[in-house]
Amino acid sequence: MKTPPPDPAHRRRATHGRGLSAETLALLALMLKGYRPLARRFAAAGGEIDLIVRRGRTVAFVEVKARPTLEAAAVAIDARKRARMSRAARAWLARRPLAADVTLRADAVFVAPRRWPRHLPNAFELEGF
Repeated sequence: MKTPPPDPAHRRRATHGRGLSAETLALLALMLKGYRPLARRFAAAGGEIDLIVRRGRTVAFVEVKARPTLEAAAVAIDARKRARMSRAARAWLARRPLAADVTLRADAVFVAPRRWPRHLPNAFELEGF
């Protein structure tokens, strides 16, 4: 007897669930490093930011990538994703003015099964800043 093809809706739900778990693990790792959460899953201007965190005078807009290996996660942030994240960051800042001496940064956290998340500060430049 043949196995029916995977249900696309089921696959989307499973992928979404893995993404939420990866974001939770990434947030935990960042909090252990002294970051405090400001927002999670912020969406605006056609883009989304997985986590927005702050430590001292630094506000980091964080992209979380979960893949089978940390290396695969590291190459998963393309130019399109960087541009969309930058637009969302500008929209977030327009709603929440910060002091002039705050450093803004685009970080990444890479998550793989059975590995501690890898945080890469200043993973890429925010566009338009």
